[in-house]
Amino acid sequence: MRKRFLSLVLVVLMTAALCACRGGKSGTEASPGSTGEKINGGEITVGIAADLDTSLDPHVSSSSAGTREVLFNIYEGLVKPDSDGNLIPAVAEAYTVNETADTYTYTLREGVRFHNGNVVTVGDVVYSLSRAAGLDTGAALVSDVSGIAAVEASDDKTVVVTLSAPDTEFNSHMTVAIIPAGSDPDADVVGTGPFRFVSRTPQDSVVLEKFSDYWGVPAILDKVTLKVIPDGQTMVMSLRSGAVDMAERLTTSQIAELSGLNLLEGSSNVVQALYLNNDFAPFSDLRVRQALCYAIDKQAVLDLASDGHGTPVGSSMFPAFGKYFMPELTDYYQPDVEKAKALLAEAGYPNGFTFTITVPSNMPAHVDVAQVLVELLRPIGVTAKINQVEWATWLEEAYRNRKFEATVVGMDAHGLAASDMLARFQSDSGKNFINFSNADYDAVYAQAMATVDEDAQTALFKQCQTILTEQAASVYIQDVASFVALQNDVAGYRYYPLYVMDLATLYRHE
Repeated sequence: MRKRFLSLVLVVLMTAALCACRGGKSGTEASPGSTGEKINGGEITVGIAADLDTSLDPHVSSSSAGTREVLFNIYEGLVKPDSDGNLIPAVAEAYTVNETADTYTYTLREGVRFHNGNVVTVGDVVYSLSRAAGLDTGAALVSDVSGIAAVEASDDKTVVVTLSAPDTEFNSHMTVAIIPAGSDPDADVVGTGPFRFVSRTPQDSVVLEKFSDYWGVPAILDKVTLKVIPDGQTMVMSLRSGAVDMAERLTTSQIAELSGLNLLEGSSNVVQALYLNNDFAPFSDLRVRQALCYAIDKQAVLDLASDGHGTPVGSSMFPAFGKYFMPELTDYYQPDVEKAKALLAEAGYPNGFTFTITVPSNMPAHVDVAQVLVELLRPIGVTAKINQVEWATWLEEAYRNRKFEATVVGMDAHGLAASDMLARFQSDSGKNFINFSNADYDAVYAQAMATVDEDAQTALFKQCQTILTEQAASVYIQDVASFVALQNDVAGYRYYPLYVMDLATLYRHE
């Protein structure tokens, strides 16, 4: 049965790949074509697989990567990432840090305006950072800046941020959105980005328009409509009909149906894994978690679920984090069915067990992988069942309430800091949805965050990754390949080393 299933899937995917290769191209930016000229203005419709969070408050709506992806165009921090992975000045034009890495001083850029027309002041920055850090409430809205002890304006252009402990990575978290002082982001979606918020129809669409007073390089398009299309086949049909001009994070099976469109391939910059609830028996037993790791051949997963596209990973770090990524951990668990069976027997499960994989139904890249995992686990006597749920249900039940046994999703980084990928696995982290608890990990992570020596910190972050792998916190699989489809008169798409969608670079051409 297993051989017939794998053979069938492989044939289907090989056929899909051949069709896709005939219809598209790979690269980091779509070609505008050899004869057409760039059009200044116009509008496009972008298909997105999930609706944005109910709240568009940039300080609280961080649970959905898709929401952050869109808000990237509306809000900016003191700094922002570029497509090469650099932090570049945004609302602040410069910053300095003291030798002990616990005081950061920012000089604001002159003339930056909010979408309501008001100029950004030091008061707005102090308000935004204080609100995100919870200085007035005692509860941080943005966990990445919970280490802020004080925010003060030393003059009308300078803001001084004092930390409760040294943090050499702190500047990477200064992408936190700057909003008008005293404003309610739920009522007024007002930022400083290249696009301003116009309207939203829940479960249907979000409309953005070019902000004409943007301080930096302005957007090229006048308007972008983000259309919510959770069904994968409907997304394909919308692209083929021209109802949608662009969609990203497509699967190999989807792009196989899009011959004739401009197709790009890059990385999703996520760590996709079979995430295990470490509080759930039998996953509370290290031997069981390790058995699952030995049972899964990562390359087979890539071959069967995405025709070999994607990059295998072995811990909670993806390749774009160059100096932190550890390729040697990828093959830490060599596929070994007999060893997996022996570990299960030792743990008291000689005949295996049954568990449920809960997967967001609107994310075919994760659903496809879950289906392959079901087959790869059969030889060790483990029966996995798939429960597909709506994104909102997964977010509430699996992520927030931790009511799940296992799930296949991708974890991304909010910024360009290694801590973005590793902080969530501290025993007391509110984001530790897999309930991983390890005293050694906690101690090493704390040591990493306390050091101001870059080389020493890098080594400690790598030690954290090694602990996650050795403890089989989850079954790490891959950084998922990201396919983007654009109509042939749309270009300018750029891949980022983070989960963002830069609409400002997109344009139509003749």
